[in-house]
Amino acid sequence: MAAARRHKRMAASQPGFLPLKSNLDGDSFNKKLRKRVNKNKKKNWNKFSDIQDVEEFLDDVRLQERATGGLISERTDDSLFFVDIGEKDEKDKDTQLQTTEKGKRSKPLRIDLILQSNSHIPAPKNVLAFQQPNAKKQRRTLERVAKSAAKGILPRREKLLQLRRAAAASGVSAKERPEAKNNPNRAFYDLWCAGTPETADPYYLEQTKKKLVKRPDRLNEKPSVLPAIEVIAPGGSYNPDFFSHQDLLREAHEVEVKKIKVEEKLARRLAVKEDVATAESTFKEQVEGLIEEEEIEPEDPEVDTEDTVIGPTATQEKKTEKQRKKEKAERIKELQRKAERRVIDKRQQLFQLRSISANLKKQEQRTKMRQAQRKAKQEAQKSMPRRLGRLKFQTPELDVQLSGELASSLRSLKPEGSILKDRFLSLQKRNIIEPRERAKVKRKYKAKYSEKRAFREIQ
Repeated sequence: MAAARRHKRMAASQPGFLPLKSNLDGDSFNKKLRKRVNKNKKKNWNKFSDIQDVEEFLDDVRLQERATGGLISERTDDSLFFVDIGEKDEKDKDTQLQTTEKGKRSKPLRIDLILQSNSHIPAPKNVLAFQQPNAKKQRRTLERVAKSAAKGILPRREKLLQLRRAAAASGVSAKERPEAKNNPNRAFYDLWCAGTPETADPYYLEQTKKKLVKRPDRLNEKPSVLPAIEVIAPGGSYNPDFFSHQDLLREAHEVEVKKIKVEEKLARRLAVKEDVATAESTFKEQVEGLIEEEEIEPEDPEVDTEDTVIGPTATQEKKTEKQRKKEKAERIKELQRKAERRVIDKRQQLFQLRSISANLKKQEQRTKMRQAQRKAKQEAQKSMPRRLGRLKFQTPELDVQLSGELASSLRSLKPEGSILKDRFLSLQKRNIIEPRERAKVKRKYKAKYSEKRAFREIQ
């Protein structure tokens, strides 16, 4: 506060400052006596601080700003004085008193004169009028969109707009283009029709949820290429041909042979290996302990155990300077020899272009063959049941009759199988539902049987 007051006093004491009020004098600051007070205590700051001179100076400055738009000492003479030559400006004409139709002058109301702004200071800017909700978020969104556009990535709304514009420029089919209401060639509208024809824009109908979105093509693909109803082999007819029936019997026989092989293989792996006693093993057990075996230790006179040193006691002799230089020269020569060999191999490859091209062709053929095999395998898997759950699909047994079980006519034919079970297995085989097994019913409590009195009376 003291520094601000000192600054204002210095400004007021300058000879160039012109006070607007007559009672404000620059020398009055120095003439006024002050009371000596200890300013080290906080309670004396406001009590004995004289800021009246500063407030008068600031009031005078504000008055000059309102009246003239700034300090008088800073304005030029042309803006403060003018030469009166008897002519009136257009501004003076506008401020003249208005005259009525009868020629009388009308004064403006006093309330209008009071409310009229006569200050040269512009009104403060209303910050709230220029604020926007979520302005920071919108600015970041625009910056992100600009960066994406610079990379060539457009938002989804812009892409759809460009697609619609391209479709409109290229020409839309007559079915998709909305028909004008004043077109005399349009179709006849049935007033009593049950359904209402869709005459709006397809894009508008999709956005307003009045039209279903187009179903993706992948959802229209069947999970399996197998037909819904598989036709049985010709040998499964009630009166089949002899050869067709034999082919069906052979197929059923092969299935049974595979099952037997699997069972035998499982039995072999789970069988316990028992050692069967032979005549030699029996005799060896009988003479066990009767014959003493002599232990023969081989002696090698050439090996001297005293001269050999084994273990951590063996020490390596230190190499001399000459030996280390010799090993280093050998390593350098070996590296040079390898580098020269690599250069020679690269040069030799120029003469092996034909063999290299042949190897590349073989590799391409091998790749194409593997691709064809992989594609064939994928096509074959389309007709195979997939693993959709914890259970694996088990192929049902073939319904086949032996030669003596064939019926002579339709009247003597006995119904076999179940249509419901066949359809259920067909759904599993075509990957529509997962393979299932019959749920096991487990009772929480045991069933309790009791005889009623009426039942005992009957007995």
